[in-house]
Amino acid sequence: MTQAATILRTGRKFDQVLRGAREVFMADGFEGASVDDIARAAGVSKATLYSYFPDKRLLFMEVAQTECSLMAERIISMIDETKPAREVLTIAATQLTAFLVSDFAQQVFRICVAERDRFPELGKAFYQAGPENGQRQLAEYLEKAVANGELVIEDIYIAAEQFSELCKVRLWGRAAFGIQSSFSQEEIDEVALQAVDMFMARYGT
Repeated sequence: MTQAATILRTGRKFDQVLRGAREVFMADGFEGASVDDIARAAGVSKATLYSYFPDKRLLFMEVAQTECSLMAERIISMIDETKPAREVLTIAATQLTAFLVSDFAQQVFRICVAERDRFPELGKAFYQAGPENGQRQLAEYLEKAVANGELVIEDIYIAAEQFSELCKVRLWGRAAFGIQSSFSQEEIDEVALQAVDMFMARYGT
């Protein structure tokens, strides 16, 4: 049975369940999150919760995918493709860097790594909804920028992945290893601007 076939995404309680699950997963991780706690946080019965998500893994994947989709939609809504490539990429880099070091992204990353051997589908779902989806959408923009003569790129998908990695410099490692837990807008902006500078130095015309 596929995830799409298993999850019922209609009904007025669906968003409540997702909000409650997000809260509990963020606080307790995957293993520590109990169905009772999620139902309590969501303000629904266990029967209602199970009617939407018969498996806790499906619920976690839905929370991760929903958050990643919202992030992608937010970035897309801020981008005006008629603007110069540097301006577009700066917006994308700033938003991506902020997301990568957010409490949510860091907690989901830790859960996926911790559960990698037992539940590899968790990491796969997050990777597809987050990094893979983001790079695919960035690649679509880069193709347009190349066609417009603003960028010169031979391998679009490698370039998209390079851009994402540049947005992880300094801050992501500090967050992942627990060295730093909060980041100022100035820190995020600095990493984003340097990422764009390096990217444009390589691919700009």
